[in-house]
Amino acid sequence: MDITLVVADYRKPSHAAAIVTLMSAYALDPMGGGRDLPERVKTQLVERLAQVPTALSVLAFAGAEPAGLINCFEGFSTFQCQPLMNIHDVTVLPAYRGRGLSRRMLALVEECARERGCCKLTLEVLEGNKTAQQAYRKFGFAGYELSPATGRALFWEKPLMSSGANVERKNPIKDY
Repeated sequence: MDITLVVADYRKPSHAAAIVTLMSAYALDPMGGGRDLPERVKTQLVERLAQVPTALSVLAFAGAEPAGLINCFEGFSTFQCQPLMNIHDVTVLPAYRGRGLSRRMLALVEECARERGCCKLTLEVLEGNKTAQQAYRKFGFAGYELSPATGRALFWEKPLMSSGANVERKNPIKDY
């Protein structure tokens, strides 16, 4: 299997098409929610990613066919006063699973994060996704806690709009 890894160029049509194909497959997977992406997302995703200066996507191709994807976004660690890289999406098509593809993509993400001066990689993983947890542990990830007294970190969310909404953004910060 000839696998090529690349940092995605959002302006390149083959990379854009691969991102949409892989994200759609991920969304349809039980670990991605089991429902396809809305058409609005499919048509706007790559253009919107290109507008995020801290976005980073790593693609894996088997020949010319997309095989895997990691989407990341640079954040900032206030405790370290340095950037960090948050891994937001990791997906490998079923035909390519179990071949070390996620490990290879994670290694490229780590290389890019180090080049950007990031102090750490972060990610979230579903409790039921034991395969992904095992892969992340092998790569060096672990849950974290500041101290046993305060317990482990949890990832929570509060949706601000329905997934189908197309709401104009307003600046919530006002000068008083």
